Amino acid sequence: MIQLKQICRDFEVGDQQVHALDRVSLDIDRGEYVAIMGPSGSGKSTLLNIIGLLDRPSAGSYILDGENVTTLPDAVQSRIRRDKIGFVFQFFHLVPRLTAAENTELPLVLAGFPPAERRARVDHILEAVGLAERKDHKPDQLSGGQRQRVAIARATILEPAVILADEPTGNLDRASGREVLEVLEKLNRENITLIIVTHDPDIAGRTARQIHIVDGRIDRDIATRRVHEGG
Repeated sequence: MIQLKQICRDFEVGDQQVHALDRVSLDIDRGEYVAIMGPSGSGKSTLLNIIGLLDRPSAGSYILDGENVTTLPDAVQSRIRRDKIGFVFQFFHLVPRLTAAENTELPLVLAGFPPAERRARVDHILEAVGLAERKDHKPDQLSGGQRQRVAIARATILEPAVILADEPTGNLDRASGREVLEVLEKLNRENITLIIVTHDPDIAGRTARQIHIVDGRIDRDIATRRVHEGG
């Protein structure tokens, strides 16, 4: 589903050129559960941004679902990003003045769905993430774990094929973080590709595959046992 071929991403920092990604080639199949790991500055967030069409490579090609998306116009990339990719971030990025239901509904509004369908979809997905009774609460009335579950609902309301999660439990206590991971893993079991950037080896150990990035290159790419299945 995701094919990166000799991806490079260079940045100008003062009078120096920094190679954030250096000839990265990578295939990720539909439905995989993958952790991207590495020290700060290794290039893992840059890699996630390129996979999510939030950034463009300096060289190389990116094939998403059989289509070369590398040099598509911004408007076309934006549509593909909206339709195929959901984002979950460490800091939630909810709109403070909107309720849980209204935050979840935003992508449907932007995509032009009619009100009745929007309401039905929102009710269904908030029920799925365990927040049906909190749908009229604003973010400051929710716990951190509940806010992140709203963010997951918003990220998946358009039924994307891929979820990209950047340190999704980084601001949560251990119990809330586990709940959030279980929600994401349930989506993965429904054949959504789940890619998580994390520093936490316990989280990485729950995935089926760990990709370790060092100095902009893939240092290790190893299969791991899926702890959340049957154990």
